[in-house]
Amino acid sequence: MQLELQNIKKSFGEGDSRIEVLKDISLGIEKGEFVVLLGPSGSGKSTLLNIIGGIDNADSGKIIINGKLMSDMDEKALTAYRRDHLGYIFQMYNLIPNLTVRENIEVGAYLSKKPLNIDEIIDILGLTNHQNKVPSQLSGGQQQRCAIGRAIVKNPDILLCDEPTGALDYNTSKEILALIEQVNQKYGNTVIMVTHNDAIKNMADFVVKLRDGGIRKSYRNEEKIAAKELDW
Repeated sequence: MQLELQNIKKSFGEGDSRIEVLKDISLGIEKGEFVVLLGPSGSGKSTLLNIIGGIDNADSGKIIINGKLMSDMDEKALTAYRRDHLGYIFQMYNLIPNLTVRENIEVGAYLSKKPLNIDEIIDILGLTNHQNKVPSQLSGGQQQRCAIGRAIVKNPDILLCDEPTGALDYNTSKEILALIEQVNQKYGNTVIMVTHNDAIKNMADFVVKLRDGGIRKSYRNEEKIAAKELDW
């Protein structure tokens, strides 16, 4: 699934309190790319991710998915786009507390017309021995693995990751990044990851640096390194 953004603008507030969060953002993302949106807090990266995900609307500009304008989609079509083509991984795990690991992942499978094999996903996630536990019985890293499983079992074209390692320690963060890297390589999903961690850019195919709502720099990584080799 190819994604193109043309002149995306977004503001919050009115009058003197109006803040321009995104200023004329244009970029193209190819199918299967691992993309990092990098920037400090307040740079607009999470807002941009939410607009790509159809969670928020741009004030102006175009989002083109496989040649189709997102603005032409009615609410029903937009819901179908989110359900059929997108997977979401957030900093907070948002698991259903009274469901087991397996059941939480099955929730994602139920939403898909083309789900991946649940047993294979659980194995890749390293959760086979924990699949019958509920979230409160898991570590933070295990909960994030479960959240990743719920997102990827849908076999989404685009995996949207908003600071997925923000609540984790260094070693667990690297494990989660390596897992998302493995998912990208094995299943060919496009990954768009928001982060303020400068080191993570080194594992990306395409890096977009944001500051004050604008693209400061964007480039394709000629010499990317594996997640396990990252250091910060």
